[in-house]
Amino acid sequence: MDAKHPVRTTEKTLTLIETLMERGPSGVTELADEVGMGKSAVHNHLTTLRKHGYVIQTDDEYQIGLKFLEVGGATRKSMELYQVAEPEVKSLADETGELANMLVEEQGLGVYLMRSKGQAAVDLDTYAGLRTHLHTTALGKAILTHLPEARVNEIVERHGLDRKTPNSIGTREELFEALDGVRERGYAIDDGERLEGLRCIAAPVKDSADDVLGAISVSAPASRVSDEELHGDLAERVLSAANVIELNINY
Repeated sequence: MDAKHPVRTTEKTLTLIETLMERGPSGVTELADEVGMGKSAVHNHLTTLRKHGYVIQTDDEYQIGLKFLEVGGATRKSMELYQVAEPEVKSLADETGELANMLVEEQGLGVYLMRSKGQAAVDLDTYAGLRTHLHTTALGKAILTHLPEARVNEIVERHGLDRKTPNSIGTREELFEALDGVRERGYAIDDGERLEGLRCIAAPVKDSADDVLGAISVSAPASRVSDEELHGDLAERVLSAANVIELNINY
């Protein structure tokens, strides 16, 4: 639920942080113009953030500090799902030689909890902490399939169904048809829906109450993954990894 009385000072600070994330190193004047604040106010916010280690200053430019990495790392380490899933994600990457991923849902978006690169893995734009629309990835669809329909509709209303590539889902009808397919197979696929030329297969991870906790996947160039492999050996490996994680969490 949105706050009825948001704290304006906090909102301004967060806006500056998000702007620095997007722009990279920036000066006070650039930031003030970008966010529509006075230079004096921007400088005061940045000085406070620098004092606590969240922003660093080099000459006349400011940038995000590694304090955020410390916060994010501590948050992730405290999650039982991460503790249990980490060795399985690494093992899946080693076994397949490709990129293995773990995604969770937060506020209607997918958040990459971790990824591990196998020997032949391609280097993608993903990283731990990256947020993405759920409907564009196999990981996201594996999660959406196990959420109540009302929750899925709420997510669509809030975040939309933008097409990232020509293969992306773009309508509610396409989404629910795809989720029906995931339900029947037990796993989800992404055939160039977030990045063209990339195929991905994902399986949900659920707790003992059958609530979805996240999803695990393998991603690889389409040129290396045939339909037979995608729905055969690769599907079995991903489903097996998800099952091991579930057993370790639940028992």
